[in-house]
Amino acid sequence: MVDIAANLIAIEENIADAARSAGRNLETVTLVAVGKAHPGELSRVALAAGHTVFGENRVQEAETKWPTLKAAYPDAQLHLIGPLQTNKVRHAVALFDVIETVDRPKLAAALAKEMARLDNCSEKRIECFVQINTGAEPQKAGVMLEDADAFIESCCNDHGLWVTGLMCIPPAGEEPSLHFALLRKIAERHGLKKLSMGMSADYEIAIAFGATHVRVGSAIFGDRPPR
Repeated sequence: MVDIAANLIAIEENIADAARSAGRNLETVTLVAVGKAHPGELSRVALAAGHTVFGENRVQEAETKWPTLKAAYPDAQLHLIGPLQTNKVRHAVALFDVIETVDRPKLAAALAKEMARLDNCSEKRIECFVQINTGAEPQKAGVMLEDADAFIESCCNDHGLWVTGLMCIPPAGEEPSLHFALLRKIAERHGLKKLSMGMSADYEIAIAFGATHVRVGSAIFGDRPPR
């Protein structure tokens, strides 16, 4: 049986060691516990252990888990870390606190429209990260490198999105540090302070390259159950 509380402690210790080695303040690194494909009860265990920041890949799956969890733990913060379809924007904005996967003009426009609608009836403000496809992988979401600068500026200036950072998923089998360094360089050009990069296998490397958010799933919750 997976000991979620013990896993959280171990990962937080690893994060502290990595931050210390990089000469960084531990408080600048946030662990995003990814519950993809796991039942909501496992996230509840992590919440009961004191963890508050979580990530989900799919809007529909999150809707089956998180309304009741947020009601029980109002301090919980939920990040969308998977691709977002425009027909799910209203649902995503209603449930998530941070959307890490803004990656195309149509989505940016839909998010801006929904957030403008909410401005009239809610004080909730959704933080956005732009996802960059640093490996130019056709099967993977994220704006391509050659379009990244213009897209980031458009999200901020044309659509008025609250863009605070960037996110990437390096290609499997490639040295991740090259992609982490590239993402950091793009963020610096735009004055963005947050970098969501690094997962269970490479989050310590990501911290050395400036990650402010590391997305860890299997190292906390165990292997995902078959779909």
